[in-house]
This record gives sequence, structure tokens and C-alpha cells, in this order.
Amino acid sequence: MGFDIKRFQGDVDEELICPICSGVLEDPLQAPACEHAFCRACITEWISRQPTCPVDRQAVTASQLRPVPRILRNLLSRLCTSCDNAPHGCNAVLKLDSLASHLVDCEFNPKRLMPCEAGCGLVIPKDELAEHNCVRELRVLIASQQGKLTDYQQELTEQRLIINEHKRELALLKEFMRAMRVSNPAMRALADQMEREEVVRWASSLARARVTRWGGMISTPDDVLQMMIKRSLSESGCPSHIIDDLMENCHERRWPPGLSSLETRQNNRRLYEKYVCKRVPGKQAVLVLQCDNTHVDEHMMVEPGLVMIFAHGIE
Repeated sequence: MGFDIKRFQGDVDEELICPICSGVLEDPLQAPACEHAFCRACITEWISRQPTCPVDRQAVTASQLRPVPRILRNLLSRLCTSCDNAPHGCNAVLKLDSLASHLVDCEFNPKRLMPCEAGCGLVIPKDELAEHNCVRELRVLIASQQGKLTDYQQELTEQRLIINEHKRELALLKEFMRAMRVSNPAMRALADQMEREEVVRWASSLARARVTRWGGMISTPDDVLQMMIKRSLSESGCPSHIIDDLMENCHERRWPPGLSSLETRQNNRRLYEKYVCKRVPGKQAVLVLQCDNTHVDEHMMVEPGLVMIFAHGIE
């Protein structure tokens, strides 16, 4: 629909009037052959009912409509009009092309968003402030958020079921491949490759860590401490085929020759700086995985990697 002609100052040329709504053209389009101009909304609705020009009945489709010439747009933009909010007290008279930007900031706009100053902090339309009730609105908001939370929790539960089912299917596939690898060399190579890639993906998901005090290393952790570290590794997604080996490698009895005794560790301390360490989530411990440390000397590394537990000094 076009603009009400009564809101404009002075006479409005009839070429700027929409033949359908009899208002001043708003967002105009024209027919390609006869060049009659109409409001976009008016002509779109008209053509949806009958694909002809409303003035001379020439055939026209929505895809054939074109923007009006620049000269017509310029004539429209120079028209002086009152504000949409004149009934609410705005006395501004402005060019038509400035109307949209004025309406955004017009202080008389009844739908202008205003912050509630009674304490709830909600932002509401200006014309609703008088009837605004903070307690009622907050109750509605809380109920809405609780409904969304319930929906999210239900969706999360469904996604967890799907993930657990995928994990179960993946575990079955891995067991099948392990059974096949004994008799089938090709399957053995494929299974080995899949396991290596699984370890690399897991390693890339862990945060890098920096050891600031190598002297705080616990080389003979007790069973309780080992159980805590194993649980953290499992929760982080550690592949099941390496977790037991990693936990065996958290004690100095399984460490490589370069770390096998306090004396060798002291002599090789400068080599520690070469390690790429990953943080065991939530613990004062790091992983030194073979896949991250192919550059390290063989006497400082074992497969599939090392677990080093510290009393302090992990960043």
C-alpha cells in the first residue's frame, strides 16, 4: 500500500500516484511495456490474482516487473511528508527518503523499545509501559525459558542415545576387525591404520600443556592416583585400545631408558624441553604421545606414549 496523499505538503503529481491504492508510490515497480508504475505490494498482490496491467490490461508477470527510472525515484524522494507518528505528537516534516531513518529514532513512535525503569530490566514497546507489570512479565519469561530448557534437555537426551548407539556399533566393528586381523593381512593393516588415526584425532582434541617444574614429577604413583588419572583419560575420549598401555607407562618401571632412573632423568633433563605435552583434563598430569613426538630420540619415548604425573608445575 502507498502513502496517504493527505500527509504530503503541496500537490503531488499524478504520475507519483499508484493506480491501485490511490496513494503515493511506495517501493515502486513498473510494467515493462506500458511503463505504468505501482506500489510493489499492490502490483504483486494484483498479479497473483490476474497477470495483467491494472491500467491497460496488457499481459504482465511478476518476473517482468522492473524498478522505476531514477528520475521518478528522485521526484518521490523530494516530496515532503509528515511523520507516521504525527497522531502521537510528532510535528516533523521531512523528505520522503529521510522518513525511514527518522522513524527509527522518532521519540513519538509508540512502538519504540524502552527499558523498564521499575527494576525488571526488560525492554518493551513505549505504548505498553503504562500497563507493564514486572512480576507478570518475568513469570512469563521464566516459563518460556523453562519450556525451552525442557526441549533442549529432551533433545540432548535423544542425541546421547544416538551417540551411545553409534559408539556401540563402532565398538562392534572394532571387535570384528580385531578378530579378522588375525587371519586377514589386509584387514590387519586397515585396523592398525584406523587405530592410529583414532589416537591422532584424540590427541588433537587435547590442550597443549607446559611443565614448569620437572622436579615435581611423581615417578611411582600409587593405585588411587592412577585410578583418578585413568578415569580422566577415559572421560576425555581416550581410545580403549591404548588406555591400559598408557596407564602402565605412568610408572617409572615402564619408562624408556632415558627416564628409567632418577640419575638418568637428571642427566637428560635438557631433553624434556623437546616433548610435546598434552594436558590430562583436570589433573596435574601430561601425556607425551608417540604420535606427537616423532622427533624425540628413541631412548626418551615408548609406544603409545607416556603419562607423567606431577605434584605441581603444569600450565
